[in-house]
Amino acid sequence: MSASSPIATPRTLSGPLLGIALMILGIFLYSANDTLGKWLTATYSVGMIMLVRSIAAMVVLAPFVRKQGGMAKLRQAPRPWMQLLRVAVMVGEIGFFYWSVSMLPLADVMTYYLAGPIYVVALSAVLLKEKVDAPRWLAVIAGFIGVIIVLQPSSESLSWGALIAIGGSLFFAALMIVTRQLRGTPDSTLLTFSTVATLVVGAILAPFTWTTPTPMGLASLALIGIVALAAQLCVTRSLRLAPASVVVPYQYTMLIWAVVFGYFFFGDTPKPSMLLGAAIIIAAGFYIFLREQRAGPPKGGETLAEEVGDNVPG
Repeated sequence: MSASSPIATPRTLSGPLLGIALMILGIFLYSANDTLGKWLTATYSVGMIMLVRSIAAMVVLAPFVRKQGGMAKLRQAPRPWMQLLRVAVMVGEIGFFYWSVSMLPLADVMTYYLAGPIYVVALSAVLLKEKVDAPRWLAVIAGFIGVIIVLQPSSESLSWGALIAIGGSLFFAALMIVTRQLRGTPDSTLLTFSTVATLVVGAILAPFTWTTPTPMGLASLALIGIVALAAQLCVTRSLRLAPASVVVPYQYTMLIWAVVFGYFFFGDTPKPSMLLGAAIIIAAGFYIFLREQRAGPPKGGETLAEEVGDNVPG
């Protein structure tokens, strides 16, 4: 989608500056969208949210799909079984995300998801046999310690919401790894496949927990899909206008927005342990990011930073 939707660059902004602005805007839109999603989970089921948001997203995507050859072009997508695996983990990530925010403060969920790039390093070494040096393994260990600090595992504190959020972050990591294997597929194709899959799963689940939405509720459910596409467009375009090393660190503003929105809209006050664990996770993730930039992308592929940029949680 983003590749076929050029954005004119204002003369007052250079490529990198516009890239930073678009990244900040995209992350703000994602965060606002996640806040709206958490609010809607109090009234509507995860299945309904997945269904209506996907229908709205498909309405927006349809003209771009037709412009690029329609369904005939989609059928020619490479590696169909890998495409199927990608939509499966994408649907799992979306479902687990909305499920977890219905139980936990938004900032807690985003902290677990920020550990996704750390999981990618560990999983890439195991699943893709990629070489990971000792400093990056130390960063992975530090990131896991940060997750444990946030989780505070005990018989009293361990909750289903936390386990679901961790499961969702693992789906998010798997999504980045599978996307790495499909790097030659156009953005619009990946978006269409994942949107259709989410729509199908939502259509299966929604009737079991159906709540007839009010006009405002229906508009809010549809808005989630449209804003998510706009946010992804901003983030993807940002990575095309400026180096990943310049714009990707601004993705960590997602946690700031999660804390702010959580406090003002839901009365969530972050615990000191959550802030400490988040700081460790962000530091470990940022270190891994810098190591990835120095080492360069995997043979024939994108850097971890670019993959995270194209796959933001929620």
